[in-house]
Amino acid sequence: MRNFAKKFKTAKYTLLSFTALSVAGYAHAASPDAATGSGTHKKQVASRTATTNKQVADDRDQKQVSRSEEMLVRGDRIQSATYQSPTNTPLTVTQPTFVMSKHYIENNLPATSNYDTVAAIAPSVMSISPNGPGLSESANLVMRGFSDGQYDVTFDGIPIAQTNDNTHHSTSYYAAHDLGQVEVDAGPGDATTVGFATFGGRIGINSKDPKKKMGAEAYASAGSWNTYNYGAEFDTGEIKGTHGGRLFADVEGTTSGGYVNYAAQRRSNYMIKYIQPLGEHTTLTVSGMYNHIDQHAPPGATRAQIAKYGPEFGLSNDPTNQNYEGYNRDAVQTDLEYIGINSDLGSGWTIEDKAYTFAYFHQPGDSGKDVNGTTANGTVYSATDVPGTRMKMDYRAWGNVLKLKKKVSIVDFQSGVWVDHQSNGRIQYNLDWTLDGRPAPNSAKAITRQMHDQNLSIQPFIQADVHITKALTFSAGFKYASFERDLEATVNQTTKKPMNYSQTYTAPLPSFNLHYMITPKWSSYIQVARGFLAPSLTYFYVGNPADNQVSAERTWNYQIGTSYQSRRLSVGGDFYYIDFSNMIGSRLIGQNTQYYNMGSVRYYGAEVQGTVYLAKGISLFANASYNQARLNSDNSWVPNAPDATAAGGIIYNNRNFYASLIDKWVGSRFGDSSNTQGMTPFNSLDLSLGYTTGRVIGPMNHVKFKLNITNLLNSHSINYFNGYASDGKTALYFTQPGLGAFGSISVPFDIGH
Repeated sequence: MRNFAKKFKTAKYTLLSFTALSVAGYAHAASPDAATGSGTHKKQVASRTATTNKQVADDRDQKQVSRSEEMLVRGDRIQSATYQSPTNTPLTVTQPTFVMSKHYIENNLPATSNYDTVAAIAPSVMSISPNGPGLSESANLVMRGFSDGQYDVTFDGIPIAQTNDNTHHSTSYYAAHDLGQVEVDAGPGDATTVGFATFGGRIGINSKDPKKKMGAEAYASAGSWNTYNYGAEFDTGEIKGTHGGRLFADVEGTTSGGYVNYAAQRRSNYMIKYIQPLGEHTTLTVSGMYNHIDQHAPPGATRAQIAKYGPEFGLSNDPTNQNYEGYNRDAVQTDLEYIGINSDLGSGWTIEDKAYTFAYFHQPGDSGKDVNGTTANGTVYSATDVPGTRMKMDYRAWGNVLKLKKKVSIVDFQSGVWVDHQSNGRIQYNLDWTLDGRPAPNSAKAITRQMHDQNLSIQPFIQADVHITKALTFSAGFKYASFERDLEATVNQTTKKPMNYSQTYTAPLPSFNLHYMITPKWSSYIQVARGFLAPSLTYFYVGNPADNQVSAERTWNYQIGTSYQSRRLSVGGDFYYIDFSNMIGSRLIGQNTQYYNMGSVRYYGAEVQGTVYLAKGISLFANASYNQARLNSDNSWVPNAPDATAAGGIIYNNRNFYASLIDKWVGSRFGDSSNTQGMTPFNSLDLSLGYTTGRVIGPMNHVKFKLNITNLLNSHSINYFNGYASDGKTALYFTQPGLGAFGSISVPFDIGH
């Protein structure tokens, strides 16, 4: 522990040094002498302006969907395949990438949606939300066969993950109304891509920016399963006297009974974002988000229960049963704040720095001891007891992402470092619900875990992008990943004994990319990169972790792809092969996750997506993937890895009207190892209709009405294996939510001048 504290102290001083360096650079870039003057200063300004223009051009390329929206919207008439495409592949990418724009999110998804609902449309992605869109925690998002915890999720470039196993919580951060775009990166990225799980890919969530014109918006929706969403947003526009500073604040609430019986959800979300120019070459961004959620989370149902009680079987309203809704409840509060700054420092130097903190407070997390299994009432503490568990978990992270860029002739050099420290306290104990949730009397083993763990991630990187010609760029980079776990447990999980242990995992991570612009509308790329993931904390749940020689998980990724963008056609495609050593699998047993080593794995396949704009606002869209994820030892399938996905439909977007009919299909897969728990293919056909008015009265302008119908065919297929009950044998499943209809209205007010 002393060694860990020393390393964290060093990392903290390093982080503060980065911040001091950044502030010094920002002060120089924003100073009057740097912005005006004569002689050398003028040359510096000219050079800086040219660099800034180049940076602006690069940023616009990276946000190609947004740029296309600005260029190709004429009045209310949309005339671009790029704009209408649900999954767009920008020309600038160097790995398979699928971008879901704000336009897609606003028109095609119910207001309750989360990032997992958005990402579900992408090829190679399977996302299961058994309680309705955005109405349940979704740890069931799988990408190319990689499960949650094996890929990164970032919010505005900040990697977020749970401390013990790198998983995520889809209902606990940004709400759909605050999303700017969602990007699915199917690969480890280059050396500048930092995160906890850099090998399985990345889901990048970007929040929207404040508007440049003052305005307000009130919005509300209502739909199936007593679902209601409501909120209000205010944009200041460019604030007088701030040289372009602007802010937006959004307040949103959701309540729903949920598709699954007694699986209600209540959620409130608060978001604020401020952008302030500092001089001509520097921009400061400050953002904060707070989310509170109460939800009742069923663990799934057996096939017998589904057959007897129906596909919506989950919890009950009977306080004498372990599946009573009041005994199965999660209350979670999260927050995410950051201060980011982008600056052109002159002489070819640019800097991006983002200091952040995020937290997750899970108090309480209640459940019946064995909701679906064999531990009946009256078998643990007394003849009348209703056994259950309660857990509490609090963690907070502090971190900084620093990126420096220097242009020298035909080479763009990039370097920087990511530092992240997380601290997590957890306790879980058995209780008797007949005693109002108090620990059971006369139970020597009431506390099943009492732990404090810390993580320290440090990833320095360097990369050179060599512009061999105007069309051809070769990138070579190197990143060094260091991840240290520290556990201090009074009662260690599984062993129930004290534990004090620390271990560091490291890996060198090279990357190589080749990007070629065949024509101004057609690009191609090749990527070879190594990925990394440190083992889960579960490897400390043994008597002596030093005897548990588990190496970090590593991959070699080989990918080749292409993208074509024009007004009439948006197409992207790729082939991939991933060599994965030391695959760690997991399965849910009751309330605990069990991990096991599956050995080496190979992933390979192909992905394609395209949208063709026909005429008069009509587009056709389709994407598909062929995916293989197999163990080298016996050729069996990786659990929860679909063998294929496909999506397609028709989109109409002309003047005031929007309509889409899109179907997403997911192929067969196995829910558990050794080709067991087979799952049949399933699909969801979704319909979206929207109408936007012109000016209504006074400042009320462009009122929008929308109807989303999910699972139009009302399918109730069993589509997810959710592990076993506490006996380790009784299998639990989720089904597709039935047909859902959600109507919404958005009322903007133009109050600026």
